[in-house]
Amino acid sequence: MESSDVELDLQRSVHAVLRELSTQAPALQSNQGMWRWSLHKKVERDPGKSPALVRILLRELEKAESEDLRHVIIPLLHTVMYVLTKATGITEELYQRIYAFCTRLLTLPTPYCTVALDCAIRLKTETAVPGTLYQRMVIAEQNLMNELYPYQERVFLFVDPELVSASVCSALLLEIEAAQEQQTPEACMRHVVSHALQAALGEACHAGALHRKLQASPRHTLEQYFHAVVAAVEQMASEASPSREGHVERLEEIYCSLLGPAAGRRGGDPVQERPPSIPLPSPYITFHLWTGEEQLWKELVLFLRPRSQLRLSADLEVLDLQGLRPDRELARVSVLSTDSGIERDLPPGADELPAPSSPEMERAGLKRKGGIKKRAWPLDFLMPGGWDGPPGLHRRTGRPGGDGEVLPGVSRLHTARVLVLGDDRMLGRLAQAYHRLRKRETQKFCLTPRLSLQLYYIPVLAPEKPAASRQPELGELATFLGRADPWYQSNVNTLCPAIHKLAEMPPSLDSSQTVDPFILDVITYYIRMGTQPIYFQIYTVKIFFSDLSQDPTEDIFLIELKVKIQDSKFPKDGFSPRRRGVAEGPGAELSLCYQKALLSHRPQEVTVSLRATGVVLKAIPASDTEVSGSRHCPLPAAPVTDHSCLNVSVTEVVKSSNLAGKSFSMVTNTFRTNHIQIQSQDQRPLTLSLDKDDQRTFRNVVRFEVAPCPEPCSGAQKSKAPWLNLHGQQEMEATKATPKPLLMPINTFSGIVQ
Repeated sequence: MESSDVELDLQRSVHAVLRELSTQAPALQSNQGMWRWSLHKKVERDPGKSPALVRILLRELEKAESEDLRHVIIPLLHTVMYVLTKATGITEELYQRIYAFCTRLLTLPTPYCTVALDCAIRLKTETAVPGTLYQRMVIAEQNLMNELYPYQERVFLFVDPELVSASVCSALLLEIEAAQEQQTPEACMRHVVSHALQAALGEACHAGALHRKLQASPRHTLEQYFHAVVAAVEQMASEASPSREGHVERLEEIYCSLLGPAAGRRGGDPVQERPPSIPLPSPYITFHLWTGEEQLWKELVLFLRPRSQLRLSADLEVLDLQGLRPDRELARVSVLSTDSGIERDLPPGADELPAPSSPEMERAGLKRKGGIKKRAWPLDFLMPGGWDGPPGLHRRTGRPGGDGEVLPGVSRLHTARVLVLGDDRMLGRLAQAYHRLRKRETQKFCLTPRLSLQLYYIPVLAPEKPAASRQPELGELATFLGRADPWYQSNVNTLCPAIHKLAEMPPSLDSSQTVDPFILDVITYYIRMGTQPIYFQIYTVKIFFSDLSQDPTEDIFLIELKVKIQDSKFPKDGFSPRRRGVAEGPGAELSLCYQKALLSHRPQEVTVSLRATGVVLKAIPASDTEVSGSRHCPLPAAPVTDHSCLNVSVTEVVKSSNLAGKSFSMVTNTFRTNHIQIQSQDQRPLTLSLDKDDQRTFRNVVRFEVAPCPEPCSGAQKSKAPWLNLHGQQEMEATKATPKPLLMPINTFSGIVQ
């Protein structure tokens, strides 16, 4: 295919992606997500098309900038960065043009400037040291242990079998396993070496001969060249002013040592075959069936535990890991070095834990009673050198997550990408596990300093049923994410039909047949490029029951709390004397006390008594339209696009009298608040349902209180400071009175696009 035909074909594919973002036509909606995937597949099958595609995407970016088409800027940026991560043969001039474009976007508001800054930082390193992005991504995702780049990542895919069918679970598991069978550590090391040499040397690299040489190299030789390439790339990238020419010279030496001195002079081979494609392996994904809120904590701790079972902290050792198999497979790593430089510094037997009845454990169990407690760092801050790697290697520009150091000397070398599949009920259960994890951090502060936790969500809803048997809307949060981020809507929200279609297909028994895993490719794209979180407020609810012997309970919800009036038969004297003359209508008498949502955030309490048949508290706005007011609940002053307030809908019973007698009508009143207390006034019990989950239903409730869930760590500092004066103590009390709210982040491609 000629160059003009190639560019024309790529141009049509790019325009199809842009039309998908600019129209709501049903014909295009049915193919959403496929256009971007097919575009990337074209350059993956033929890497020579990458420079042409980058030029086309850059022209579209400049056009969007000049015409102020901001809704396509972030999707185009993600697309071009994904191509550049895989590509080789991109000229330095093209890199600099894209970098200059990203710097111009820094004057725009968020999220455009945030995404542009992230791209500019990565482009600056990639321009000087080609191949850095690919190398770091593969090393971290495949857990290829290396001293110069010690970062590790893992994708935890959680599916609740109660919410997702068994056929979907098995289909996803088979697709993940089939894709990862070919991703051995040796294959990943070959990809890293080959990509680094081709990216640096360009046309001077004989790609076919290099590929054949690496395929024939034994394991120990492959490890040597892998170490040499990683050292050359990382040492050059760590310099203040990296030199592209020096980097090319260093890699040319490695290339000549691989293929011989004559390899540097491309005299022969007049007809050069097409260079073999270098795949970007999909991340190492572990598949988990959701069992409970404790599972997330346990899986993250197992991810942090090293294979040598070094004693890192008391918190990790005393952690209850019941129910987990002792022979559980931990991180799949490639042991690339026989000596890390750390083992010899440890005393003999330091990697062996003492027996429970040993004198060391008995002395550790002794505690001094009484006396003054000295404030000290938790034990798990004092980690051996093997945890964080050699000092001086934790460069701020080299971290995959860019989280920085939580504490001096403690770097986050591990990134856990937690991906959940399901509907709103699954997100409610994830919020419970996230709240439980943050609560544990107040007692066992061992995960936060060492682990970057990223949360992702892919909606998987049950196939649509007839209207008579259809369940309530269970994709509310996914709909909100799609409205907030159009690229999420185009790539992630459209996966649900494809997943169900995959589950209906019979499994392929022919392992030799190569099939492009569309679902796994989209999941991988979302995991890698979805770096901008949207934060959702978690709400806590305190519940009081009609049975006074039953203690009040507390729970949390993320999306919705629904209140229904229970059918209950009262005794003859069940109503108070002042209620006897009132004709009983549908619903129950409720007392509502809430704080009105104001822009000034000043507390303004409103108390209302009314008769209602139900109440719904939604933490996710249904749309960006205005909500209606009522005679009891005036219009809110806070903006309706703010999703950090509760949207309360009360179905009120309005009584009217006419010649035919008394009649009742229903009126829905809506208002917005952050704090609310509802109590039944006529002994009619209530039923509460949290996050649309039947397993989280509370009956016989007479009163409940809802407020933003505080950050557990913000309320943990309750020790008094006697050395402070009265003014200082008052400041501390004021700080404690307004705890930091607990927000759960869900990663998207751009965050909220205004």
